[in-house]
Amino acid sequence: MTSLSLSLWITFGIGLQLAIYLGIVFWRHWTGYQALRSVAADLDLPLPQAVLPASEETAVAAWTGYRTFRVERKTVEDVSQSVCSFYLVPEDGKPLPSFLPGQFLTFRLDVPTSTGGSEQIIRCYTLSDAPRPDCYRVSIKRVPSPAGSDFPAGRSSNHFHDHVEVGSVLQVRAPSGHFYIDRSEAPVVLIGSGVGITPMLSMLNWSLAEQKGREIWLFYGVRHGRELVMKSHLDALAAAHPNFHLRVCFSDPQAEDVVGRDYQHRGRIEVELLRMQLPIKPYHFYICGPSPMMESLVPALEDWGVRDSHIHFEAFGPASIKRRNTIAATTSDAKASDLVVTFAQSGKQLPWLPATANLLDFAENSGIAVNSGCRAGGCGSCQTTILSGEVSYHQPPDFDPEPGTCLLCVCTPKTSLTLES
Repeated sequence: MTSLSLSLWITFGIGLQLAIYLGIVFWRHWTGYQALRSVAADLDLPLPQAVLPASEETAVAAWTGYRTFRVERKTVEDVSQSVCSFYLVPEDGKPLPSFLPGQFLTFRLDVPTSTGGSEQIIRCYTLSDAPRPDCYRVSIKRVPSPAGSDFPAGRSSNHFHDHVEVGSVLQVRAPSGHFYIDRSEAPVVLIGSGVGITPMLSMLNWSLAEQKGREIWLFYGVRHGRELVMKSHLDALAAAHPNFHLRVCFSDPQAEDVVGRDYQHRGRIEVELLRMQLPIKPYHFYICGPSPMMESLVPALEDWGVRDSHIHFEAFGPASIKRRNTIAATTSDAKASDLVVTFAQSGKQLPWLPATANLLDFAENSGIAVNSGCRAGGCGSCQTTILSGEVSYHQPPDFDPEPGTCLLCVCTPKTSLTLES
């Protein structure tokens, strides 16, 4: 055998082995795919679909202005009957645009007044389920009057509970908001306290349906079992999905609450609990809850070493969460006691008080009436034209103000300022 023929035989052998290897790999992938199709057919499950980029999915027919919806179903979600879910269908019968899990709807409500008339108010409520083409769901907690205070009960939440029934019609703006889950496969930690569970439900339901293998942890904090929302649904998801880890925390468990059955941890959700529970991985954290929890947990995560880009949050009301990358700007603003705010229509020129939380509070404290709704940068009701000067936001608002305007409820003056109000 010549050296040439030997080389040809060696080359042929290597090629044959490579072909056999590729054939085996292809066969394994093909049989696995067929098995997946068979299981999906037996269980009537949809096959995994490619995830559309956010820009493609949300750009489909999102309407402008307000659209009329009808309440198709109203469901009480907790033992204490303080949380109701409202299932909303469009009156025109047309398909609904998708949304990003974690976003909210804006409602224009006609709320009865004590004089027998009605007053129009605007409020935002988070969508509490994964996107569906035929229906939206919001879950709203009744806000009572604080014990021992003169503050009134929440007007919009009590209006929903007491006056919005099956068949009621509501004026609704399209889903919006910058707080939503990313679409990567990175491990994720969802943290919801109280009714802050609502965006987490949307994120969780979507992720388990669309991202089968993504590692998901949910830390859900309430005072006791009577405040739990959709606990049976969460338990069913945890039992069905080994990649989903549910941790329920009670800060004030009652006699009937059983550890291991109703909850796993006693106490509030704090970074020490996360340290004990979570493996060391580059998690993304999504957090929603009352201001005290946010104001303690977000800085604690930063101190733990979690990257700023991995901490995402939404607070109830006009909470101010100080981030490391905004502390310097905040300190600079706080020392700027020589700034002047001019309200053109009202004819008032006032020195800025650095201790004031935002321009909306400053205007109202100065006797200037300003339209407002959510007071958290979500609804856009307090959008005001800037005639001169600049403002700063300690965190980006969910509502995108038009160029040349600002949202008074979440900004402060960066320079001396003239506003149209």
